[in-house]
Amino acid sequence: MQGLRRGYAKQAISIPKKLLRVRDHGFDGYMEVQKKVRRALKLEELILGHDGATVPVARLDALSRRYAGLGPHETGLFLLKHPHVFHVYEHPVQRVLWVRLTPRAARQAEEEAAAVRAALPDAALRLRQLLLLARGRRLRLEHVRVARRDLAFPDDFEHSLVLANPHLFRLSSAGAAAPRDKFIELAEPGSDPRPVCAVERAREREYRRRGDDAADMRFAFPVRFPPGFKIGKYLRIAMWKWQRVPYWSPYEDVSEYDLRSLEARRRMEKRAVAVIHELLSLTAEKKTTLEKIAHFRQAMDLPLKLKEFLLRHQGVFYVSTRGNQGKLHTVFLREAYARGELVEPNPVHLARRRLADLLLAGSKDVNLDRMLTSLGRAREG
Repeated sequence: MQGLRRGYAKQAISIPKKLLRVRDHGFDGYMEVQKKVRRALKLEELILGHDGATVPVARLDALSRRYAGLGPHETGLFLLKHPHVFHVYEHPVQRVLWVRLTPRAARQAEEEAAAVRAALPDAALRLRQLLLLARGRRLRLEHVRVARRDLAFPDDFEHSLVLANPHLFRLSSAGAAAPRDKFIELAEPGSDPRPVCAVERAREREYRRRGDDAADMRFAFPVRFPPGFKIGKYLRIAMWKWQRVPYWSPYEDVSEYDLRSLEARRRMEKRAVAVIHELLSLTAEKKTTLEKIAHFRQAMDLPLKLKEFLLRHQGVFYVSTRGNQGKLHTVFLREAYARGELVEPNPVHLARRRLADLLLAGSKDVNLDRMLTSLGRAREG
């Protein structure tokens, strides 16, 4: 192998721009469950937004068609298929069907909200890191708002996270031309030392495990290709060379660097991999959508053709189109998952997983959920 490496050392071998996409059924199966979770969350939000957290089914059907993109009668069918989450009952006076959350579903929503609140100190640190990834150490408030659930930020993060920590953050406007456009900025960008990237911590763990055998991992990323992915000789050599290309840290300000040389472009390309790797590491479940990453593209100096770029690095990321008729692309950090499960689950993820468990539960204990819901209504009455 050493001779093979020397033979190609002088050639400009790089990872092909277009690699054959190979599906990973572990991630795709996970997304099929998440499809139900996303739909349930939209309906939960609509139900909890009404007085008493209960609403007529006909009203919910109309709202879900407008705000959740569901088709006619889809809402009713979804409610009936998941009796552990939604309790459909006949109103005692109006004699029409109403719906509310079951006690277990309501408790799950409360547990998730409590986990998000308990993680506010950590969320402040992650928001700081997110801003440090951006050029000028600032991001549009709306772009962060769109990604708030993936980042495990509370819905009122503008007040509970940004304004509540004036020593860390401040809000600014885009100026007279767009007074409504707000930006989140670091209060003092250069006051604290640069954070350690998640991939750097992973390299340190690997070096401690392997010792001198890991001495060449200074700039390497954990790579795990999907099952069935064929690695030819050309790609193997290209990957070996790419893993050893140095790059600037995602938290390093490169705005003053001369980026015109070929070497600088290679470093910036690998830096983009590191930026997306770090962005996914800051999320609660080490995943987010391609569309949300695209919101940060300009601020974080990411490539224009993001999907093509991510598919070029299938050993680091996985892009799934399952769960929304191919209209949504979910990007996973491969190293954070094993057999479809998060390697290091956190309280927010565990609370969210309970909702998935309720949606997947069979008919067992359905009558118990209905009885508990009825008892709760009787006490409230």
